[in-house]
Amino acid sequence: MAVTSTRASSKPLIEKRSIDYIPEAERHGRLLSQFTLWMGANLQITAIVTGALAVVLGGDVFWSLIGLLIGQVLGGGVMALHAAQGPKLGLPQMISSRVQFGVYGAAIPIVLVCLMYLGFTATGTVLSGQALGQLFSVSDSAGILMFASVIVLVTVLGYRVIHFIGRVASIIGVIAFVYLFARLISQTDIGALLQIRHFSWSSFLLAVSLAASWQIAFGPYVADYSRYLPSKTSSVKTFFAAGAGSVIGAQVAMILGVFAAASANGQFAGHEVAYIVGLGGTGATAALLYFSIAFGKVTISTLNSYGSFMCIATIISGFRGHLNVTRLQRLVFVLVIVGAATLIALLGQHSFLGAFKSFILFLLAFFTPWSAINLVDYYCITRERYDVPALADPNGRYGRWNALGISVYVFGVLVQLPFIATKFYTGPLVGAMGGVDISWIIGLVVPAALYYVLAKKWHSAVPDQLILPLEQDAVDAQPSRAGRIQAV
Repeated sequence: MAVTSTRASSKPLIEKRSIDYIPEAERHGRLLSQFTLWMGANLQITAIVTGALAVVLGGDVFWSLIGLLIGQVLGGGVMALHAAQGPKLGLPQMISSRVQFGVYGAAIPIVLVCLMYLGFTATGTVLSGQALGQLFSVSDSAGILMFASVIVLVTVLGYRVIHFIGRVASIIGVIAFVYLFARLISQTDIGALLQIRHFSWSSFLLAVSLAASWQIAFGPYVADYSRYLPSKTSSVKTFFAAGAGSVIGAQVAMILGVFAAASANGQFAGHEVAYIVGLGGTGATAALLYFSIAFGKVTISTLNSYGSFMCIATIISGFRGHLNVTRLQRLVFVLVIVGAATLIALLGQHSFLGAFKSFILFLLAFFTPWSAINLVDYYCITRERYDVPALADPNGRYGRWNALGISVYVFGVLVQLPFIATKFYTGPLVGAMGGVDISWIIGLVVPAALYYVLAKKWHSAVPDQLILPLEQDAVDAQPSRAGRIQAV
């Protein structure tokens, strides 16, 4: 514990690493920070709105709550399996995709992930702008610009500050949600709402899908926030720390959304922020709730922006061979990313955003197969035995393009299309499913099974054990030794 504290306190406030491997000497942190980060990321207004959709779109309270919980556990399990990779590999999540797709080929899913998180940042910025506008009595546009400035600052500072914000957001979120639940219970007959039980498979599956998709969406960057943990950190404990924080936070937020929508008599949709704050009261109490809503969005919006930065850096490094990102370059990257998201938010805050959000949800179908392929390869095929130095070498073990991974990925995307249900696109089999989008189930199960079968036969040579970059302390201890890797 003392060593960990010493390490953490000696690190600069501004993160100096980007997508490169984190040496053991720079590892620090505790599993509790994973729990608080992901709880803070989920105790926020967008999760409330997502849970409310289960009722707004026709479900009853009782079965919506059950469906949401099942979806949280299923999707949270997928998310947490990615989180467990961080301490072992010491790498951001998406760069490990080069094992399955090739050094160049990994750019295919990464580009789509960048677009999706750009959209999530934009939609979150709109809601936060509304909250800040109410808090400071300014326009929503001014609130959006204020929020964007905060996101730029936190994203540039990086890993340590992001985890600190996550801890603070967890505390503020818990206090705000306890208060809102108490107010809701005092104003609503919760027991009566729970007694209304009209089970419908379509509504039930909708609730499951809403929660599962919410959790799975964290997959492409969850390891970015666990990669600084010491390499000996238990994978099982990392799984439960990140997964429990995310599942508990999201479920609490979505439960509030379900009860709020059920008791709103049609006043919730379109006035989400104002209605939630209205549950708590007016005056100073309302101001504090607006602040908690905006602060809650800081965590998740920063995660989205930071994840986008890591993805772009990964794409560039794949074609350049190596990329050392200076602090100035990091600032430029972040300004471009957040600037683009802010522009979208400003242009779409009144009408365009609804259609744009549907497009972003449509993009979910493009990385669900990536998640399936990455997890099957890591846990079932290579079994954590990666050659980390080779991830930067297009002429190395993993090559430029991996035909097997790319082919299964493309098939995994195509096989989902008939089952997708969004305003942007609706597949031909959605009607037969009662209008419910089950594409995420297809996108996980089918590519996972197919990749497992094919990779067992045609996977490239797997190292005998995990190979990590040779760290400087090892070089100093053995100055005459040639080579650039160490096996563990």
